[in-house]
Amino acid sequence: MKNLYTFSILICLFTSSLWSQNSDTRKADQHFERFAYSDAIKAYEKLIQKGKSNSYVYKQLAKSYYKISDFEKAEQFYKRYMRSNRNPEADVYYEYAQSLLSNGREEEFKKAMLDFSKKAPRDSRAKAFLENTDYLSDLKSMRPRFELNKLNLNSEYSDFGAYERGDQLFFVSARNEKAKTYGWDQGHALDVYVANNVEGAFTNPVEVEGDINSKFHEGLLAITKDSSTVYFTRNDYFREKYRTDDNGVNHLKIYKATLVNNQYQDVEDLSINDVSFSNANPALSPDESQLYFSSDRPGGYGASDLYVVDINEDGSLGEPRNLGPSINTEGRENFPFLDQEHTLYFSSDGHLGFGGFDVYYAKQESGNFLPPQNLGHPLNSSTDDFSFFYNSSTETGYVSSNRVEKKGQDRTDHIYSVKLVHPLEQTLISVEVLDAKTDLVIENVQVIFYDEDAEEYSRTETDANGLSKSYLPTGQKFDMQVNMKGYESESNTLEIPSTQMFYKVALIPEKSEVEIEMQILEKLIFFDYDDASIRPEAALELDRLIKILEENPELNIKVISHTDERGSEAYNLELSKKRAENTVKHLIQNGIDESRLSFEGKGKSELINGCDSGCTDEEHEENRRSEFKIVD
Repeated sequence: MKNLYTFSILICLFTSSLWSQNSDTRKADQHFERFAYSDAIKAYEKLIQKGKSNSYVYKQLAKSYYKISDFEKAEQFYKRYMRSNRNPEADVYYEYAQSLLSNGREEEFKKAMLDFSKKAPRDSRAKAFLENTDYLSDLKSMRPRFELNKLNLNSEYSDFGAYERGDQLFFVSARNEKAKTYGWDQGHALDVYVANNVEGAFTNPVEVEGDINSKFHEGLLAITKDSSTVYFTRNDYFREKYRTDDNGVNHLKIYKATLVNNQYQDVEDLSINDVSFSNANPALSPDESQLYFSSDRPGGYGASDLYVVDINEDGSLGEPRNLGPSINTEGRENFPFLDQEHTLYFSSDGHLGFGGFDVYYAKQESGNFLPPQNLGHPLNSSTDDFSFFYNSSTETGYVSSNRVEKKGQDRTDHIYSVKLVHPLEQTLISVEVLDAKTDLVIENVQVIFYDEDAEEYSRTETDANGLSKSYLPTGQKFDMQVNMKGYESESNTLEIPSTQMFYKVALIPEKSEVEIEMQILEKLIFFDYDDASIRPEAALELDRLIKILEENPELNIKVISHTDERGSEAYNLELSKKRAENTVKHLIQNGIDESRLSFEGKGKSELINGCDSGCTDEEHEENRRSEFKIVD
């Protein structure tokens, strides 16, 4: 039922159908153009049964099923349409891709999105997808922020839009079986209900008394803190007049009512409304000086956009302002809500998500909203998740969703309570792990983050690209531990920034027994001061190296010799070369193949203790050394 509040720009609806409708499809097209999608489906399917199907009928059926969130059937008929049409439109590819995603066909979804991106390369949805075609794995790596519980007050009909005020919970429902049905999805007319808090649970919902409900649809509302005023959504029906535009379409409006004798009465039309487009789903700013809402009015970015309008002291409204392309896309943005901290929450099918409508939040900075962030699972699912209400003081709220528990179940809107269990603000930390020796990425490396209490918070493994991705609470400190068998572990302390962070780790391979033995030899002194001759006792130690090389015939080594700081650079360079060369000659004389050996002199260019003047004899000896490096 929330589809009544997710609009399409009417001109697109009409121009997309006029070119190919005919006398056979006229009745079905009329239903479609008036948003009576269930009736349209019946009419189009009758044409198929009569053998009058064509690519146009398939497309209209696909779009009709897509509008009522029957994504299995939508996928089926989008496929038929694309098989019969060599050049499908960009919006068909996008809706087909979203249907695939909702149906769990992620690889097919990616392909369809790539096709969409080729068709509409300038579309912000295409650009966002191409920037991160594997964004789903990022979203799935988020630690769940909320835990959800289905409310007991849900009925077998559509229930959504929970709004808590004091000890009362307002919501929208189609449970009134006496109400007229509508062709959108054959559901009953929507009314506003209220339930009272009894011993910690909202029970016994009844229709709101007063002038809010009518024989037509009512929808989401926003109530002032003193409860004196309510803004609510309704079909364009005011003072017993039901109005339609030039095409016979009745749109939605936002109305205002005043609390009189504990009932909302004196309904007023708002100056922002118009017979030719829809406004819906009002939300008040924390100081109640602004009204946020969704609209498909001309001049927006997509099918429906989010707007804000100032509320003047006398209650009149200013001029609506679009929230801009950071929030709005070519898709549908809807169901705004602002918490006490002025954080904006809304639903969208245009930003990168799990499928259908997802809930996003956007923090405000210097009067502007920052790019929105997906609230992750389980709040969001592959179906429609919308109408988020949140109390930042109690860290609790509500969300509506048509998710199903078993495949094949009918999708019906229900209300879920939500409770924050992990910090709302999380930052994506990408860690790339390389081999420090080869510079090649390493797969299956464990990347573990420990919080400030030394408790394990997150554990992931690097993929085939050497990447690990984790969402961590913004502003907190973590110790990162990177572990892989055959490598030395690496640890670092990180403070999580507010923007995405990329971290590169080079793991040092663990030394083999041979390398450890050679490292021990490096600590021995083979030469006296100002002499290139190998000490007699050093020759005995070099026998250990000879044994290593004999036992490991695949090893090739490079001898690198150093001097202490005494003497000129040129003299020391030549002295170190002679020392390295003499070492190699000693190895050759003892049976080691010359092709396995090389040497280099470094002079005094790499002193290891920083002693470059006034050194002790021990410090001079420490610098006067040889290194043995395994080389290819």
